[in-house]
Amino acid sequence: MNDHTPNDRTALPLLVTGATGVLGREVLRHARATGRPVRALTRRTALPADVADAAHWHTGDLTTGTGLDEALTGVDAVIHCASDPRRPGNDLPAFRHLLDAARRADVRHLVNISIVGVDRIPMRYYRIKLRGEELLAASGLGWSNLRATQFPQLLDGMLGPLGKLPLLPMVSRTPVQPVHPAEVAARLVGLAVGDPVGHAPDFAGPETRLATDLAADWLRATGRHRRVLPLHLPGRAGRALRAGALTAPQNAYGSRTWAEYLAER
Repeated sequence: MNDHTPNDRTALPLLVTGATGVLGREVLRHARATGRPVRALTRRTALPADVADAAHWHTGDLTTGTGLDEALTGVDAVIHCASDPRRPGNDLPAFRHLLDAARRADVRHLVNISIVGVDRIPMRYYRIKLRGEELLAASGLGWSNLRATQFPQLLDGMLGPLGKLPLLPMVSRTPVQPVHPAEVAARLVGLAVGDPVGHAPDFAGPETRLATDLAADWLRATGRHRRVLPLHLPGRAGRALRAGALTAPQNAYGSRTWAEYLAER
């Protein structure tokens, strides 16, 4: 493990993976505000204009491990936001490559973002995220893991295609607790500059609402004159969702609501 005092760390870089995503962009912004050098990992040859100057960019590929050693050299802490829900099978090999490279680089602290409910909802992507947590805990690195509830942008993106149907289908009797990614990003950066804590307290939004109510709000905000069609999701997954597996009411640390997101949308 790197033997740095807290004062020594302030000159050492933070590295962000998944830095062009919804969460990663916010992490970059908060990381820069610390005054620390900030690096970011990307596979892209051309960066979006709004993040091009936000960090020192390193080209690398988590799925193959190429470019990681150079990107991680001298790094104090890594904030791992990269994920591919469309191809979730890539996530675990990518995480293994990152952990291996972090060990080789003697990284002091690796901070991982996960999801509230990964240990309760029997869905493939959630199982993969849970396995990632297990790999992190067994890595031998200093680590912190933060589970957060759903981002409003995720819900918005899901509702867009559904909103084109005559009725908007939505799981019934399912409480959710959206949290703004900027608030989660601030917590991730705070963890990264501190000492490893292992499993950090869950981070959830300020209010728990039924998914069907959020969908109705979205329809009104987007001017769509449709009704919500509540759907009963059967099986273990449905039971877990209805029991509140996506929520953490005791950890409502966020302040920005779904209504505020829709108003700013």
